[in-house]
Amino acid sequence: MRLIRSLLFVVWLYGSIFVTGLIGMPAAVFSRKAAQAVCPMWARIVMFGARWIMGIRWQLRHGERFPDKPVLIAMKHHSMMDTIVPFLFIKPVPCFVLKQELLQMPVFGWYARRAGMIAIDRDGHMKALKQMVAEAREQLAAGRSIIIFPEGTRQDLDAAPDYKPGVAAIYGLLGVDCVPVALDTGTVWPAHGVLRQPGLATFDVLDPIEAGLKRGPFMEQLEARIEQGTRALLLAKGAG
Repeated sequence: MRLIRSLLFVVWLYGSIFVTGLIGMPAAVFSRKAAQAVCPMWARIVMFGARWIMGIRWQLRHGERFPDKPVLIAMKHHSMMDTIVPFLFIKPVPCFVLKQELLQMPVFGWYARRAGMIAIDRDGHMKALKQMVAEAREQLAAGRSIIIFPEGTRQDLDAAPDYKPGVAAIYGLLGVDCVPVALDTGTVWPAHGVLRQPGLATFDVLDPIEAGLKRGPFMEQLEARIEQGTRALLLAKGAG
């Protein structure tokens, strides 16, 4: 039964991309704001299906720790869910740093470009970093927070931490506070495969790291906070 429900949810998930995208496209063609507005609408539709098909729910802890200004948000990455739910609790619509390959996806890729998401060429090195920082500054100036996954890709629950130095470079060049976020989404929506399971996923906003730290201390604080926060969430579920 869980496999059948999981397969139904996969159809719901990818079908929602096309249906929501096509409905919003006439307005999004002429307005970047309209393209951005489609993102939380799509997220609500996806999570409606997640709840009623799979029994997956989510909650936000310590949301008051988000400052009243745009910041760099560094999140643990267990699941595709991590790229969906933040549209529901971060306002205005946040700007994700994502893999350039995702721009090739039908409908999704077009919206990612149109909504001003930042695509990074992971083989582009310094040139790619400069371009990413320039785009991030533009989005911050527009009042949007930047979301980055410091490990670069989804990690299984038992995977060892693998934090890339790019997040420190972005933090240093942007000169803004960084808000770490721990989560346990992989317990209900795994990093790989189609099987999902009922349960409550938590996004826990941790204490911000103020701007201005050197690379080494910043990376130490970031990894320690996210890993400790994530481990606490997993242990509470018996998954750690």
